[in-house]
Amino acid sequence: MKERNGKLRILIVGGVAGGASCAARARRLSEEIVIVMFERGPYVSFANCGLPYYVGDVITDERDLLVATPQLFKKRFNIDVRIQSDVRAIDRSTGEIEVENLQSGELYREKYDALVLAPGASPLRPPLPGIDLPGIHTLRTIPDSRQMKEWIIERDVSQAVVVGGGFIGLEMAENLTKRGISVTLIEMLPQVMPPFDPEIALLIQDHLAANGVSLCLGDAVSGFSLNGDGNTLTVSTGSGKSYSADMVLLAIGVRPEISLATEAGLEIGGLGGIRVDDQMRTSDELIWAVGDAVEVRDFITGEWTLIPLAGPANRQGRIAADTLLGRDSRFLGVKATAVCRVFNMTTAATGVGEKTLKRINSTGHQWRYDKVYLHPGHHVGYYPGARPVTMKLLFSTEDGRVLGAQAAGEEGIDKRIDVLAMAIQRGSTIYDLEEAELCYAPQFGAAKDPVNIAGMIAANALRGDAPVAHWEDIDGTESTVLDVREQGEFVIEHYDGAVNIPLGTLRDRMAELPPDKEILAYCTVGQRSYYASRALRLNGFEARNISGGMRTYMAQRRVESA
Repeated sequence: MKERNGKLRILIVGGVAGGASCAARARRLSEEIVIVMFERGPYVSFANCGLPYYVGDVITDERDLLVATPQLFKKRFNIDVRIQSDVRAIDRSTGEIEVENLQSGELYREKYDALVLAPGASPLRPPLPGIDLPGIHTLRTIPDSRQMKEWIIERDVSQAVVVGGGFIGLEMAENLTKRGISVTLIEMLPQVMPPFDPEIALLIQDHLAANGVSLCLGDAVSGFSLNGDGNTLTVSTGSGKSYSADMVLLAIGVRPEISLATEAGLEIGGLGGIRVDDQMRTSDELIWAVGDAVEVRDFITGEWTLIPLAGPANRQGRIAADTLLGRDSRFLGVKATAVCRVFNMTTAATGVGEKTLKRINSTGHQWRYDKVYLHPGHHVGYYPGARPVTMKLLFSTEDGRVLGAQAAGEEGIDKRIDVLAMAIQRGSTIYDLEEAELCYAPQFGAAKDPVNIAGMIAANALRGDAPVAHWEDIDGTESTVLDVREQGEFVIEHYDGAVNIPLGTLRDRMAELPPDKEILAYCTVGQRSYYASRALRLNGFEARNISGGMRTYMAQRRVESA
């Protein structure tokens, strides 16, 4: 790469996760380079994931959101940070950018040997009637959060509408509720947390409702209007419903900031992000791009995707710094590992979900996969405080490779998904999960951790020792559905048409089952029916265990009826 006056000159457009990590990494790799970072806003590196908690007064001091200041970058890393500086254009022919100093209005040009774009993404504001009325907020920056806090206090907000059921929407619903504000959450899709499979998202929906959040699902906002009092708003939806609010938060997603790249003629992908290779290089060999503005490959499917998450952005920044300084670093792709805590429930996911696999398979490509559900405790039951974990594991039926996992519960969710994220990265299989040696003490887990159990269930199925069935497999079959719970449990709720033979009496009553039909066994969560299916198979029956039992059945039935 060309150098000027013996100093390699690197310009970085944008800070926060991707740009700031790139700048700091580049300095750690070389003391000889010149690094200049430009940030349009007043803060170069701040914790935007903490903004909902600042609005909710969990974080009380705004300064705690500042990860690094221009002064720190200069003193610690000898990096020239220019805040309130808007990069307006890239001249690829001369290797220059045009910058506007937003405080003075001055326009000037800067030369680069390498240019890194980290412009991020901007909140979506669809062109709906009334979208620009006072009291309609987005949350992306510290000034956004400050404005929201001031509005809440000055207007004595008692009712709020949150539009969008993703991470920010759910976190804001919680934080506003904890401030004593009545919250209605509107989501155009039939579930919150759109990346999750619906039966997992249902657990969060129930938890939101239990904590006082009103849900309006499967209904899109159609417009906003100012009420006669001149202070409050009415939020209207496509179904004809309306909701009164003192304030509205738009949390319907973000759009990559690509105007600079587009005007410079860089390649833009089909999803609207800057197209980069696995070294974060754009279609121009002297320009890199990182963070929320870029399209990258999905680690599992290989599809192009947009993943606005801080973890991938940080890693991309490091890789860009490595490669522009000659190191052969590669971005592996995104596994979309994410976690969200709402009130006292956590939900997390990694890898690919079943919704995605079904979508891909509908286009002609066939992913051969299966899934298992389990509902263990997050630690041993005899130690006080055990909380149930609901987990869904997806795996390849060709080689047992772990494809994805989702989980929800009050405790221990993040660590299980973290383990499974690394398993996916290493190409591990369900057989590896069986053998994973994880921490065990009564207050932390069990000798067979939920990760082990998930692997054992899946491996038993793939080996043919205990094949699994799913509730959606039952319709249209002539199989006998066997409920192996106690009669008292059966009376309370059961699958219509099921035969009830409690597990403890099954060996004595096997003659009551038709020997020429497949037996599909279930219980509450799948453990007793696993024992039953093994006993039946060893006695000559064709039997499968319905994964997840009645707990999964009830969730799926509610999803189907929604």
